[in-house]
Amino acid sequence: MKMKMTAFCLMMVSFFSTSGQEGNVVGHKIKTRWGETLDPLRPHQEYPRPQLERKGNWKNLNGKWRYTVVDQDQKEIPTHWDGDIVVPFAIESALSGVGRTVATNQSLWYQREISVDNSLRKGKVLLHFGAVDWRCDVYVNKQHIGQHEGGFDPFSFDITDVLKKGERQEIVVRVWDPTDDGPQPRGKQIRNPHGIWYTPVTGIWQTVWLEGVPTSYIAKTKQTPNVDESALFFSADIASARGDEEVVVEAYDGATKIGDWKTKHGVETKLSLPGVSLWSPDHPKLYDLRVKLMRSGKVVDEVKSYFAMRKISMQKDDKGIQRMLLNNKFVFHYGPLDQGWWPDGLHTAPSDEALKFDIEKTKEMGFNMIRKHIKVEPARWYRYCDSIGILVWQDMPSGDLGGNAWDMHPGKISSGQHDKDRSADSEKMYRKEWRSIMDALHNFPSIVIWVPFNEAWGQFKTKEITDWTMKYDPSRLVNSASGGNFAYVGHILDLHNYPDAAMPDPGLFGKDFVLALGEFGGLGLPVEGHTWQQKDNWGYQSFKNGEELKKRYAGLVKDLHKLIPRGLSAAVYTQTTDVEIETNGLMTYDRKIIKIPVDELHEMHQVLYTY
Repeated sequence: MKMKMTAFCLMMVSFFSTSGQEGNVVGHKIKTRWGETLDPLRPHQEYPRPQLERKGNWKNLNGKWRYTVVDQDQKEIPTHWDGDIVVPFAIESALSGVGRTVATNQSLWYQREISVDNSLRKGKVLLHFGAVDWRCDVYVNKQHIGQHEGGFDPFSFDITDVLKKGERQEIVVRVWDPTDDGPQPRGKQIRNPHGIWYTPVTGIWQTVWLEGVPTSYIAKTKQTPNVDESALFFSADIASARGDEEVVVEAYDGATKIGDWKTKHGVETKLSLPGVSLWSPDHPKLYDLRVKLMRSGKVVDEVKSYFAMRKISMQKDDKGIQRMLLNNKFVFHYGPLDQGWWPDGLHTAPSDEALKFDIEKTKEMGFNMIRKHIKVEPARWYRYCDSIGILVWQDMPSGDLGGNAWDMHPGKISSGQHDKDRSADSEKMYRKEWRSIMDALHNFPSIVIWVPFNEAWGQFKTKEITDWTMKYDPSRLVNSASGGNFAYVGHILDLHNYPDAAMPDPGLFGKDFVLALGEFGGLGLPVEGHTWQQKDNWGYQSFKNGEELKKRYAGLVKDLHKLIPRGLSAAVYTQTTDVEIETNGLMTYDRKIIKIPVDELHEMHQVLYTY
């Protein structure tokens, strides 16, 4: 049933009218206010890499490109183009200006002529992609410079040697994406959207940009805080290192330098930082880093970064039950399941302001955590979580579903096969992308939990994958399979239960595992004028009006509170926003209505943080 826009709307939070220019936006679906005012020539102009910032010598390539969709077998660069597409929005999205589906037997091509002036060409020129779904071939001036597979991790190519004389250069990108016809990690997208499965996302969906760098340059840094030792463990990788370089690291608290150190390429160095403040949702303190590459006393390259001092761990309480600790103190984790989908941009937020909006509202509602659900966001999203103060549980995007049983209840044994038999190619795709995601996100202190599998979706070699994840990043906890087939591995036992609050039995599991309610709630309320479709919307439990919804939600929070002293360490409410036909969000899909007032949510939630 749709909720009539009655007096209840007076208590709802509406941020804007729906009037405005639509620019290149296509389609008849609902849109956000940011999408309605999108400048198709200048979308997402912000610097895209906040953990390795090399200011000045870069060029944003978002905006209008040309595109065409052709038979997959065509390998030659097209000579005819169907029209314009707005990058970085997937071709299926309204904000791309196209709104077209690409079949499995087709490929999507992009083309753009760009200007590369002399300021970018003093050393090497790198072409960066935030994310492209899924297989991407890149050509510069008709020359193939490389291929990348993976829909959620950033990648780059050195294009220095293929640049022509003069400023004008041509970039062509070919993309093939099998969506759910292939075994690759894909998250929630599917060819036939229905239920909890959403519209396909094909092609470029994060920022494309050029960067001029020196011949030897700082390619990446790795920062791992150690609260118990009051230290940051730091290393830097130098591209085209000659061996005579020195890396100088300076740490700052605002304008005040709090330490400096010298190290070498690839060497992990302990940066002692006595007396620094610890990061938490209540005190999201960040410190700046300046990293300089030196040779013969001269600065060859310089980047900015940042870090925070925080520790995530587990320890038994006085009842012998494992608890999740933040900075050696128990902090209950409570937050929404965050799909990160948009009605006009699909995987891509319509603007940087929109990207930040969901995080700000989540914090204002009184949550201290977000579970980023089988999707990876642009780096700037994690930067906002770091600065606003939100704990992040990061899922690996799922793929290759089916072929194994799902037992929702820990301890249950059935005749079905719990771990899927994946092909060698499927397994290789998973391992490669999971490692790449962990590498790309390592430096963001807000991320405290890795989640390799959701439910039984593509779950395979659970113990092996979980053990590898724990070993690869021992600075975080690992939730092996949220709501999935429990394999007695990892740090966390995570139950899914709709709609009511529940928890794993602490008597059976509490001495070995942190106990979590990885999904619950899903209370639905479709709001007329703000739904993806006019009818057949759903939630796990639906309501007629906001008062009914608020009363039921308040009851869930009270029930949740009763479970904390019994051993529950975390809970995830479904979900941040409505998504397509799911109407169980705290906000509508277009973010124009918050269904329960923010201040009332904040007040309700405070009881969960006092025990």
